[in-house]
Amino acid sequence: MGRRHARRVVVALGGNAITRPGDRGTVEEDYRNLEQSLEGIVALLEAGYELVLTHGNGPQIGNQMIRVELARGEAPDLPLDLMGADIQGGLGYMIERTLRNKLRAHGITARVCCMLSMVEVNWDDPAMEEPTKFVGPFYTRDQVPELEARGWIVKEDRGRGWRRVVPSPEPLRVVEQQELNALLDAGVVVISGGGGGIPVARTETGELVGVEGVIDKDLASAVIALAIGAAELFILTGEEKVFLDYGTERQRPLDRLSVREARSYLSAGEFPAGSMGPKIDAACRFIEGGGSRVLITDTFKLSEALAGRTGTVITA
Repeated sequence: MGRRHARRVVVALGGNAITRPGDRGTVEEDYRNLEQSLEGIVALLEAGYELVLTHGNGPQIGNQMIRVELARGEAPDLPLDLMGADIQGGLGYMIERTLRNKLRAHGITARVCCMLSMVEVNWDDPAMEEPTKFVGPFYTRDQVPELEARGWIVKEDRGRGWRRVVPSPEPLRVVEQQELNALLDAGVVVISGGGGGIPVARTETGELVGVEGVIDKDLASAVIALAIGAAELFILTGEEKVFLDYGTERQRPLDRLSVREARSYLSAGEFPAGSMGPKIDAACRFIEGGGSRVLITDTFKLSEALAGRTGTVITA
């Protein structure tokens, strides 16, 4: 375990930071949402934190896959890893531009940089043989043979149609660890790890090759946080706190959790795989890897959570 930096933190922006439920996902909507989402980030910089910002890309990568599909036959095809790189760069630009303008308006002098990140995975990961992550547009049953002829694995998605499924392998390490640390040591705010990073794997000779898969963004954020020696990981989402019995009449919030308690609840099925589960898993991995504290709260309640008025804190 490397040295921990007391004021170094990774902030994992939730999906609602860019595109909110009910939005069409237009660029104008995304910029408007970022204006609000980044207020808490400005407060962190005012407080003297060293920051890496990660973010999701779900709606954006889905739209990109639709564009590529509509252009099929008119323009060369793009593999999924390259689409992820495109979206990571585009969203990083949007976040950087918005943050720079907000810092200027607040009279804060800070350097900001968007850096694409590759996250290494293992060819032998069991997920590579059992793809489960639905991606891209819906197709009809009649289109399935054509899709399978492309080498895709296609499954029915809860009666809504047929979609491509790709692996979601475990993130092992961020390729640009040294570059991230150099930028942070130089006082730069870094935007990286968008959408979980671009999945890559090593050949037998050590060369990097792209992987057509999707890495969970919260697990990737935990890997990045450990790689840069962050003391804290802030996971922002659509809820102010973590809840037990979520969505039922017995729903109750949790103010604090130990890793042992969190792992126990996770094993008992309290936190579904499609929502809070990966966030709790990422929090536990970060603490188990040497991190000090994880804060989970609403994207727009970060300042209140840092003041102890809301949020769920996970520690050893």
